[in-house]
Amino acid sequence: MSFRKVNIVILVLAVVLFLLVLHHNFLGLSSLLRNEVSDSGFLGLQPIDFIPNTPRHVVDGKQEEIPVVIAASEDRLGGAIAAINSIQHNTRSNVIFYIVTLNNTADHLRSWLNSGSLKNIRYKIVNFDTKLLEGKVKEDPDQGESMKPLTFARFYLPILVPNAKKAIYLDDDVIVQGDILALYHTPLKPGHAAAFSEDCDSASTKVVIRVAGNQYNYIGYLDYKKERIRKLSMKASTCSFNPGVFVANLTEWKQQNITNQLEKWMKLNVEEGLYSRTLAGSITTPPLLIVFYQQHSTIDPMWNVRHLGSSAGKRYSPQFVKAAKLLHWNGHFKPWGRTASYTDIWEKWYIPDPTGKFSLIRRHMEISNIK
Repeated sequence: MSFRKVNIVILVLAVVLFLLVLHHNFLGLSSLLRNEVSDSGFLGLQPIDFIPNTPRHVVDGKQEEIPVVIAASEDRLGGAIAAINSIQHNTRSNVIFYIVTLNNTADHLRSWLNSGSLKNIRYKIVNFDTKLLEGKVKEDPDQGESMKPLTFARFYLPILVPNAKKAIYLDDDVIVQGDILALYHTPLKPGHAAAFSEDCDSASTKVVIRVAGNQYNYIGYLDYKKERIRKLSMKASTCSFNPGVFVANLTEWKQQNITNQLEKWMKLNVEEGLYSRTLAGSITTPPLLIVFYQQHSTIDPMWNVRHLGSSAGKRYSPQFVKAAKLLHWNGHFKPWGRTASYTDIWEKWYIPDPTGKFSLIRRHMEISNIK
């Protein structure tokens, strides 16, 4: 009898031991899987969620994934939504959106994405930690972008999209009218980590180039009075490029340590003030111009028809705007504001905010409020 009791006790202990080992292995596996999904390999850039469901008639599972990175700040969230909507409606490709934002915007963004026609897109929300920019950005009230950390997200593409060989970066003030697959297939020359639309050669710039002055040259972005800039031997008359739309070869980007190079010039600017005092465009442009000097490919000019956010945009014909593959409202006047050009095209892709936090500003609304 006592022998049977001993056997039962041993059996019970063995079962308990087995269950403990199984539980431990399960926890280890769960931890591994959790790390694979959420750990981007870089402090400060952490994916928040990932929605993989897409209707079968839209995406073929065998298609190559097309990573599209777009920053989404709270005050411009409607822009990102419209851009995403235009992209997914004009392609049958397997697009995955990497939407970079700040923690306090994530819930608002998610509720917007889960409503209406965007419910089935594939996306990942990535939190951008502003600590990444400590010592690299000098806050300047005259340069509003210096106060907006998300404008620098484009510098960290291989970290945002760690497993991709290639990616597209887009500003939030764009509308895509062509198939994004064509932009993704932009050929990059050997050794080039990115392809941009050059300012001097772009189809849209030809409309305004005669009155642009230095706006489309390196001297419009960099202070050539500084010795460190002069030592680089970059011609001041070199044509600049627009960093709001570009295709990146992430393998080359990593091999050339592009992110580290960009951070180096950001730090040096804080210490020595290397950027032009009358900066012609985005604060992100100067370090990109230095790092990619004569080392970048070009995209089709119709994939970045810009200046719609300036007075120059009003000069485009409706036929030209309709033919553009991508419309870009760079400049002070955004399509969700009062005075931008061709806002009717942008509004076609805009989805009203279900929370009511974001609303369009229109001239007729102001007039009605005055009355």
